[in-house]
Amino acid sequence: MNFVGIDTGGTFTDFVCLTEAGLRIHKVLSTPRAPEQAILRGIAELGLDGAELIIVHGSTVATNAVLEGKGVRTVFITNHGLRDLLTIGRQARRALYDLQPPPEPPPVARELCLETGGRLGARGEVVTPLSAADLAELRAAVHSLAPRAVAINLLFSLLDESFEREVAAAMPADVFVARSSAVLPEYKEYERGIATWLNASVGPLVEDYLARLTHALRSAHISVMQSSGDTIAAAQAGAQAVRMLLSGPAGGLAAVRRLGADSGCHHLLSFDMGGTSTDVALIEGEPRLSGEGRIGGYPVAVPMVDMHTIGAGGGSIACLDDGGLVRVGPASAGADPGPACYGRGGLAPTVTDANLVLGRLPLDGFLGGRMRLDRAAAAQALAGIAASLGLSAEDAAMGIVRIANEHMAQALRVISVQRGIDPRGYTLASFGGAGGLHVCALAEALDITRALVPVHAGVLSALGMLVAPRGRQLSRSVARPLREFSAADIEHGLGGLIARGRAELFEERVSERDISVTRTLDLRYQGQSHSLNVEWEDPARCAAAFHELHRRRYGHALEQPLELVNLRVGLRAPAPDLRIAPPPAPDRPAAPRARTDLYGIAAGAAVYARAELACGQRIEGPALITEPVATTYLAPGWSCRRDDTGNLRLTRGAPDPVTAGG
Repeated sequence: MNFVGIDTGGTFTDFVCLTEAGLRIHKVLSTPRAPEQAILRGIAELGLDGAELIIVHGSTVATNAVLEGKGVRTVFITNHGLRDLLTIGRQARRALYDLQPPPEPPPVARELCLETGGRLGARGEVVTPLSAADLAELRAAVHSLAPRAVAINLLFSLLDESFEREVAAAMPADVFVARSSAVLPEYKEYERGIATWLNASVGPLVEDYLARLTHALRSAHISVMQSSGDTIAAAQAGAQAVRMLLSGPAGGLAAVRRLGADSGCHHLLSFDMGGTSTDVALIEGEPRLSGEGRIGGYPVAVPMVDMHTIGAGGGSIACLDDGGLVRVGPASAGADPGPACYGRGGLAPTVTDANLVLGRLPLDGFLGGRMRLDRAAAAQALAGIAASLGLSAEDAAMGIVRIANEHMAQALRVISVQRGIDPRGYTLASFGGAGGLHVCALAEALDITRALVPVHAGVLSALGMLVAPRGRQLSRSVARPLREFSAADIEHGLGGLIARGRAELFEERVSERDISVTRTLDLRYQGQSHSLNVEWEDPARCAAAFHELHRRRYGHALEQPLELVNLRVGLRAPAPDLRIAPPPAPDRPAAPRARTDLYGIAAGAAVYARAELACGQRIEGPALITEPVATTYLAPGWSCRRDDTGNLRLTRGAPDPVTAGG
């Protein structure tokens, strides 16, 4: 059997293939207009056409559609008086002190927002019935508007989904339908409505894409990574498209957690820099889940790995703003045409072009030698900015890299310093195709002295697909005082969610004995807006755990009644027990393959092939460490050694003890 992890990014599509012969890695340029074409090309280049495959796939189809505003035409159906719900939102300004923010287009055009009956009260009682006339009027309106998808978000439908089911049944058979009671049965009608609309607007795109992929790979069993770090069968993924918005990055966190633990590093700041974006997260044990993520400015309240994403990657475009200052990103050259140095017609200067001009990328080692980079084209792309600033191309390149570094350092501060966490006690784990070029500078910016570049860092998200479990994260709002619930009431509510999750996993042929279950409650003091999550034991112990967690988090606890907001369950089946052995290492320390010129460093730098490094071999910066799918720039003042797991351990200042943890 062949196991293949695939991560489709904005610039590259990465492959990790595990067969009886061992592990193989591969990378091809993405094909954003038809992502399956890059996958089929990579499968063919790996010689796996027609082979029996188990594929776990991280897809950006949903993410890109949201970020680029290219979802399908969607009708939003809600109760009378709530037509403008998604447009009004929370009335929160993006810039706190900007009292006159520019108007933003509504998520759904007003003419596509329909109102109807079927309104429930806060206790689930019927306030306005849903009549046959209401359904007929909705059906006629949807027919005349001719949408491709419908999002249904009736008030308090989380308490009783029958009205939403009736509306869904009345919709045309060829229209994709998303119900809020199925997508996110939780309180907060705005967040629930946004999640349902996002699911509807990208669901048909995901379904069509996965249908094309599964048709082309008929002999393969295909699963898709969800934002929570669990996988779901491709046949079920379209209906849950909103849960795929962090599909690829979630795979990277799964892999870096495992590989970091192999090297004794359990407290990590992860930094995933690809061609289009950079994702950062904090890892202590299992990656944290959050219900307060945002994508493209929209709140996404479904469970997803807790990370911060910015538009800074190797393909990020540099330009001069109206004030003559250099800006880097968020626009990207993507895969077509890509950075100027790819020689595919790109003219705009990018971070990759800047790194090449600085000498930090080898000209002939890109993609394992399958693509030669064009330094002259990179320098030409930088010439305009350089001339405007009165600088050399090299000085302009250094400025672009420093600005990109500051963007990424600020993202790392968001998930550490701004949460009261001192990053100096963590190891900075860098991966993604461009991460190794910036890891030393980012560590220095946060005063971190230890860094980790995992084995196969250039395709780590694809590797993470192979070590991710199958699973579901389900929730249901109740929002009543905790004292009104008996232990049996809560057990009954959790049991219903568990039964639903098990049924979905049974469809993926998961055995009941393989499913592990976690049960938690969201609690808050009555009158609060935000809740804290605690493990379910019994009402009294949960209350005590909440008070203690509130004291640790906020410095105090209150003598106030508690409110039970949400019931949550997580179901997981173990990932395939794949033995991923570290790459072989030679017995003798490797000598440099060459020396190269580095801008600003008179003596230049030695160039090493990562595959040739012996276990325990130490290298002093400045140096370049190359591999087929990534390059690590070891800056002056840093040292590096390859440990027995294949990971690179980087240390600033004093040498890193061989037995050190992180």
